[in-house]
Amino acid sequence: MARQRAESLPELRETLLSRKTRGMMNQIVAAATRGVLPAAGIVAASGGNAGLAAAYSARELGVPAEVYVPSTAPAVKVDKLRKLGASVVRTGNEYAEAYAAAVEWAQASGAYFCHAYDDPDMVAGNGTLGLELAEQIPGGFDTVLVAVGGGGLIAGMIAALRPPDVSVVAVEPTTACALHAALRAGEPVDVPVSGVAADSLGARRVGEIAFELARAAGIGSLLVDDKAIVDARRRLWDDYRLAVEHGTAAAYAALTSGAYLPAAGERVVVLLCGANTDPSDLT
Repeated sequence: MARQRAESLPELRETLLSRKTRGMMNQIVAAATRGVLPAAGIVAASGGNAGLAAAYSARELGVPAEVYVPSTAPAVKVDKLRKLGASVVRTGNEYAEAYAAAVEWAQASGAYFCHAYDDPDMVAGNGTLGLELAEQIPGGFDTVLVAVGGGGLIAGMIAALRPPDVSVVAVEPTTACALHAALRAGEPVDVPVSGVAADSLGARRVGEIAFELARAAGIGSLLVDDKAIVDARRRLWDDYRLAVEHGTAAAYAALTSGAYLPAAGERVVVLLCGANTDPSDLT
């Protein structure tokens, strides 16, 4: 049934947008503009993608960068971090542990800590993606499905698209659902993190900015399991030749699994963000 519904979906269109870099670049430039960017450079914690954005942005701006990642970070992401010139520290088994170590090092070294998602400048940079989508899709759209980890992307989309003008729907793995748990509890809470998408959507606690924006806008969160995510990732490759990581595929899994059923005539955008993956298991 889910496959039949997915086959009736409108043609998927690809827009090349580097979301993480927008937010991280804006965060670093804002710090420099305020005169608080030290010679020690920046430090960031990441499951991989935000670290890549930090490393790239720092390189382009001529700033030293040190990135803390969990020991579970995919080798493809760690290799790219080093190629971008960042110093990489692998510590802990999940993002929260890498985050704690990065904060401690920032305090000891004097480096500027760049948050992966819970920073207003980061969110503002991410929001430009929503504005660009609005410009690029003739006639507009009704709904956008957004995969959520710490919440930096969905926070930017909410700020830019201003629900209910556009419906913004969060999609999270069942085993890494920090926003879903926060909305149920009425405040950010710690959640256990595991599963195929934990390297990119594995925040133990959603950011305060994302939570407040989502609550104020009445955003709902859908959950998809690992099987649906793996299937959606493979289908993005089989049907569209898009090689994405599992966290990216979570948003599409909401459609392919039937977790989200568009109304008749509803114009739905699936936001695909993150292709730092080893494609060897796609064929």
